[in-house]
Amino acid sequence: MGHCCSKGVNNDSITPIDHPKQPPSQPHPASTPRHPPPDSSSFTCSPFQSPLPAGVAPSPSPGRKFRWPLPPPSPAKPIMSAIKRRLGSGMQAPPKEGPTSGDGGVKATERQLDKNFGYGKNFGAKFELGKEVGRGHFGHTCCAKGKKGTLKGKVVAVKIISKAKMTSALAIEDVRREVKILKALSGHKHMIKFHDAFEDANSVYIVMEFCEGGELLDRILSRGGRYLEEDAKTIVEKILNIVAFCHLQGVVHRDLKPENFLFTTREEDAPLKVIDFGLSDFVRPDQRLNDIVGSAYYVAPEVLHRSYNVEGDMWSIGVITYILLCGSRPFWARTESGIFRSVLRADPNFHDSPWPSVSPEAKDFVRRLLNKDHRKRMTAAQALTHPWLHDENRPVPLDILIYKLVKSYLRATPLKRAALKALSQALTEEELVYLRAQFMLLEPKDGCVSLNNFKVALMRQATDAMTDSRVFEILNVMEPLSDQKLAYEEFCAAATSVYQLEALERWDQIAITAFDYFEQEGNRVISVEELALELNLAPAAYSLLNDCIRNSDGKLSFLGYKRFLHGVTVRSSNTRHG
Repeated sequence: MGHCCSKGVNNDSITPIDHPKQPPSQPHPASTPRHPPPDSSSFTCSPFQSPLPAGVAPSPSPGRKFRWPLPPPSPAKPIMSAIKRRLGSGMQAPPKEGPTSGDGGVKATERQLDKNFGYGKNFGAKFELGKEVGRGHFGHTCCAKGKKGTLKGKVVAVKIISKAKMTSALAIEDVRREVKILKALSGHKHMIKFHDAFEDANSVYIVMEFCEGGELLDRILSRGGRYLEEDAKTIVEKILNIVAFCHLQGVVHRDLKPENFLFTTREEDAPLKVIDFGLSDFVRPDQRLNDIVGSAYYVAPEVLHRSYNVEGDMWSIGVITYILLCGSRPFWARTESGIFRSVLRADPNFHDSPWPSVSPEAKDFVRRLLNKDHRKRMTAAQALTHPWLHDENRPVPLDILIYKLVKSYLRATPLKRAALKALSQALTEEELVYLRAQFMLLEPKDGCVSLNNFKVALMRQATDAMTDSRVFEILNVMEPLSDQKLAYEEFCAAATSVYQLEALERWDQIAITAFDYFEQEGNRVISVEELALELNLAPAAYSLLNDCIRNSDGKLSFLGYKRFLHGVTVRSSNTRHG
């Protein structure tokens, strides 16, 4: 279940709030306990110290205020309603004692649910439960000691999920999926190790590795609210490595935050592990998820818009990195409505201290993750090759985005391929680091890659999760590669993302240089009707294309080239620079 966690009480998770509570007079400073009383609102305070006066949020930036002619509708209401539907009646007010109504009711519904998971029934014979170490919405986590077998005498963490709170088929499926994901991904150096799952009449027991080093959030607070930039790099690199691995397997975490990263020991350089896959899901490369889950301060805009994929995790990593570097959240408010409105509308503040002393590379890194257009956001593998983090001696993980882009390229027309080739030729060697690394991961033969290279590279990284997420299906639509090969230059053209390039500060220069190449090698006479067909537009849109074709020679203009690259609906980057 998503909100049960192997840590302290989760004070950020998006949970239905029936009655708003009064916010505190000011945010909690870093020195105070971060866990609120049990009846405290989930969204009332920030645990990070702010350099701003009490009651003033660090975002939106100064001078950027949103004025509404009428009080705006709360974005929290439909979100909370969606979460209630996902969690079933378990998050509603408890039913009154006595017989249920004749139309069925909670108890009648529960009787129809099959809560038999098929897990082992001998938990008590194998483990001795110890003290509670964390509590979530659906259960709690305890330490335990093995009584027999390979875990005899070893301390483990046991996540205990109450079956009584599984009041919908979806809630039961969430538990099954969490165990599936933990089992499939266990073994990665930054993934919490899964041992086994058990059940009895009342609960499900998920036995995992015990991490005694505490949460990343606690480390941040112990450092006065923020990390030095060099130390932050180390943390972010570890986070990106595990997230890149998850995304390649077709798993989206959906609840990345400092509380969900644990250190294995109390040593300063201890390995970092990601936990709590209760909200995670399997997702195909081209699938869009629509259920709203996660934690308010870390939720991506597209999640609130109910159409997202793995890019939502990258937004959360952007929020975590922002926190590591400056000690405050980029999107903050006293109410859940304010938090969501800030996520949807506000821009992160890069002006106040300590941002003037933070390197330009670090700020660019955060901006490229906190881009509200998910198409322009870096993937985890790309982020590891960003100038802020790039290390020639560190291997770059295989990126599923390469498969998605090459698939689209294989379906593209000759004109579109020529446009993309010109675009890739305009990139500098530094901008090609990621593409070169991905090409080498495919182990080219005689300087070329074929469909078999893509298959072998994916199989080498495969776990059982890939079967559930149906990642391999993407190879079926890459069949045209079985009869042809891609040399490095054409691979770069195929694997170049126009949207992500548009997020770069030097995008205008890239586009101008690319158009020069396109003029020399790819531009040709084209009619409005043919251009509309290329862009998959109906005749009603012909008027939008008149300025895309030059009157002088009937070829694409510079504006037409840019529109042709990514469609006429593209908007300029909404990332602020400061």
